[in-house]
This record gives sequence, C-alpha cells and structure tokens, in this order.
Amino acid sequence: MDDPFLIREMTLADCDRVSEIRIRGWQSAYRGLMPQPFLDALSVQEDAERRRARFGRGDGSVVDLVVERDGEILGWACHGPYRDGERRTEDAELYAIYVDARRYGRGLGHALLQESVRRCTSAGHPRMLLWVVTGNTRARRFYEGQGFRTDGAEEPYEVDGVAVPEVRYVKDLSL
Repeated sequence: MDDPFLIREMTLADCDRVSEIRIRGWQSAYRGLMPQPFLDALSVQEDAERRRARFGRGDGSVVDLVVERDGEILGWACHGPYRDGERRTEDAELYAIYVDARRYGRGLGHALLQESVRRCTSAGHPRMLLWVVTGNTRARRFYEGQGFRTDGAEEPYEVDGVAVPEVRYVKDLSL
C-alpha cells in the first residue's frame, strides 16, 4: 500500500460509490460466466436506489464495510448470519466483497476480508462461509489464499434462464 487506508462501516452517503464498485465488479468478474445481456443491463443507479431504500433497515446483523483512501471508497464487503434457506445459523456468511478493478492487487480486498473475519470471530461465529461462481478463478484463488476451502456444497442459481453454478467455501473461525 502506498498511503494509509481506512476500513469503516458504510454510510448512506456511500451507496452510490458502493453500487458503482459492485456493478462494475459484476460486469468484469462474470463476463463469460453469465449472460452478457444481463450484465450489460445492470444499472449502477438502480442498484444505488435499492441500496439507499434498504439502508438502515434490518436488525443490525448485516454489516457493510468500505475501504477508503484519501476520502475515496475503493472497496466494499458485506457479511452477516449464514442463510440456510430462510433459516439463519450460528455461522457467518460473507455475502459480497468487491474492490475497484483499477485497484486490484493492492491489498484492499485482503484488508476488507480480514476485517470481516475479525468481526465475525469476535461475534462468536464458529465458521465463515461464502459462495463463489464456480468459473470465477480469480475469486477462488483469492479466498483459497485467505485460508478458505471448498466443503463440497454446490448450488446453481438462474440468471436469465441460464444456470450459473456456485461452490461454497468455508473457514473455521474458532482457531
């Protein structure tokens, strides 16, 4: 890292930038893995509107973090209780993590993930789980480098009529 960066909880004012990072991240990471018309139709503005509408709702169990340098948000992560269907478990789940593609390889994703793991460990969650699109080799290498391992669970979800397979990763937090 060149200059110091800060990891903090997301605020309402961050929604536009977080949505920009998230949508551009989808469009980059999932090119060739999801239907291109679906990716092309993703809207930063619509995502930000949904994000603002949901902001501050819920029971506080979902945590949104941002990493910033010199006041610019460069990445976002979101974690909370693991969802097994509609049922929450004692485990934690990393729902999302995205870094501005122009800032890849600078440790920002690592720092965000480590902060999420630290918070989930402190909250007493025994494990952290996450789902990754099977063909997203960059993300899979990233998580494996952070101590996550596949546990054999696979699940497809549908995007514009196309099955997109995902694989589950897990990390023991009780060590």
